[in-house]
Amino acid sequence: MSFFRKLKDRMFRSSSKLDEGLDAIIEEGAVEEGDAPEAPPVAQPAMPPERTEDSAPAAETPTASEEPPASAAPPPPAEPAPPAPSRTEPGVEAEPAPQPEPEPTAADARPPLAAPDLVPEDLRLEPQEAPAAETPRPGLLGRLMGRSAPAAPRRALDDDMLEQLEELLIAADMGVETAMRVTANMAEGRYGRLMSARDIKELLAREVARVMEPVARPMPLYPKKPQVVLVVGVNGSGKTTTIGKLASQFRAAGKTVVIAAGDTFRAAAVEQLQVWGERAGVPVLTAPEGSDPAALAFDAMGKAEADGADLLMIDTAGRLQNRADLMEELAKIVRVIRKKDPDAPHNTLLVLDATTGQNALSQVKTFQEMADVTGLVMTKLDGTAKGGVLVALADRFGLPIHAIGVGEQIDDLAPFDPEEFAAALVGLED
Repeated sequence: MSFFRKLKDRMFRSSSKLDEGLDAIIEEGAVEEGDAPEAPPVAQPAMPPERTEDSAPAAETPTASEEPPASAAPPPPAEPAPPAPSRTEPGVEAEPAPQPEPEPTAADARPPLAAPDLVPEDLRLEPQEAPAAETPRPGLLGRLMGRSAPAAPRRALDDDMLEQLEELLIAADMGVETAMRVTANMAEGRYGRLMSARDIKELLAREVARVMEPVARPMPLYPKKPQVVLVVGVNGSGKTTTIGKLASQFRAAGKTVVIAAGDTFRAAAVEQLQVWGERAGVPVLTAPEGSDPAALAFDAMGKAEADGADLLMIDTAGRLQNRADLMEELAKIVRVIRKKDPDAPHNTLLVLDATTGQNALSQVKTFQEMADVTGLVMTKLDGTAKGGVLVALADRFGLPIHAIGVGEQIDDLAPFDPEEFAAALVGLED
């Protein structure tokens, strides 16, 4: 849960942008419940004038009309009981009147009271006054006077609102197709319903989590020793730091890990990896600068196998997906590894920089063709307003997302949790 707090705090650009956008969409064209019609307040106060002296006899005339049939059949005593309560005040029990008296009056209703001093004189004379004082005051008058707390603004989920939601999600790099699919699912069964900003955020978070639930899987571990993990990605995507963090976490879980510094063309990358190796307590295999990375990978497999290591993590040089020569070099590394073990690499992790936005889609497509990518790691979610690209990747490719990173510290890489990510993405508070 601590990583979730960190995720929400550091994904401020994505969450704040979506948060503010969703609030603006609701406020535009919203219908506040507090602004509901003014007609009811005018109509309700008109009720008290109807309680006049003329209305009391009118209410008693039906009881008088019911008396003649009762005089025609004197034997049953149960007949006079219904008229008696209708002429008395609620809460005051009246004695059943004798049958021979056909025309009871208000004066006749007073003597049967068991304790006249407990009932105020005005309530006995004017039975309609008590409801007038009690009925409107608790709920109705409170609402008419505006004493209740103002309700959150709401807006109908209609075509205009859905179009604005699509534009907002596209701006967050969710992609056109994914944004349309998400909004369509949000509207299903809810079209025309009044929604608050909180309702929309919860609904969007649930839909995002539903899309990403199938791809939220940790990197699988196999009994094969060594399990070869090839790490690929473009320049500056965070491959080296990701390898160091993963190696540290695997070692903490009781696995023996070996790292091969396959980026032989950049000395800084080798030095950085050695620093991470020392920090994690993991050996780092290197080769002279400019050496063939495929040869280093082959030798590293033999070393890891001889040492009985559980995992061999191979770093590779960063390469752009549009450089055919560099992509062919990566394909060569895969071919050489498979000469040692036909099933290797057992995992090919593509590290993606979240700040690249929609360009990540083309990266996945190209690397998947050249290196048979098996899983994704998304880094730098703390520095982008376009975290929605992860949703687009899950919706389009369905590749497992093993981990996400939100910083440079060793604990800033954590297993991907779709619900926590969705809540942080839309800025949903607890």
